[in-house]
Amino acid sequence: MKSYLAAAIQMTSLPDLEKNLAQAEELIDLAVRRGAELVSLPENFPFLGAETDKVNRAEAIAQQSEKFLKTMAQRFQITLVGGGFPVPVEGGKVYNTALLIDPSGQELARYHKVHLFDVNVPDGNTYRESSTVMAGDSLPSVYVSEKLGTLGLSVCYDVRFPELYRHLSHKGADVIFVPAAFTAFTGKDHWQVLLQARAIENTCYIIAPAQTGQHYAMRHTHGHAMIIDPWGVILADAGDTPGVAIAEINPARLEQVRRQMPSLQHRVFV
Repeated sequence: MKSYLAAAIQMTSLPDLEKNLAQAEELIDLAVRRGAELVSLPENFPFLGAETDKVNRAEAIAQQSEKFLKTMAQRFQITLVGGGFPVPVEGGKVYNTALLIDPSGQELARYHKVHLFDVNVPDGNTYRESSTVMAGDSLPSVYVSEKLGTLGLSVCYDVRFPELYRHLSHKGADVIFVPAAFTAFTGKDHWQVLLQARAIENTCYIIAPAQTGQHYAMRHTHGHAMIIDPWGVILADAGDTPGVAIAEINPARLEQVRRQMPSLQHRVFV
């Protein structure tokens, strides 16, 4: 594994599949032109609208999203993470699904979000992800790449459950993705500190593509797509507008931090 550039893309997705995929393609192209070899898209990148609309259109969203990810990975010769899109399951619900795709367009890993966001946020918004989404029933696996390191997937609300990240760390993760559509209200207080905590406690890189701005009705997201190093240092932050956060993933830095702070070796309860 050599050093390489990774990108966390930040979008303002809307209830419009075609426009969202066009925006994603532009930002992937921007990331590649800036040298990124590993690119990640946020949760809900192809569609961010009312839950009923999402479910009604889930089959088309799923088919076009998967085709899009494979096409983009092949066209730009990158490894690509699609951070979350609905895939229909029995019973009229969907899995919130993240995919990892290699430069040949082959699927490397698939993860169904296990922690669902059922929360009454103090800003007046109520979220009931479980009303339309089926929780995954398996911990995410890791994918071992000689070129990119050991990669692990998670999605958004998962970031509040450190045991999931400890599992990925135990499996050897060097880089963990946290694609998100974090609410504006909770994001201002919790987004950055949670990401830094997951990086520090697991001495790994965190790549967190994000949604930002207003999407529909009262749905506002926090933004600040980030890449964070194993010491908790913020290497790149996309701010609050659509764009790309790019930073170096450096194996020497991983080794240095894990040598200086060997906490993973000192675990008592595994």
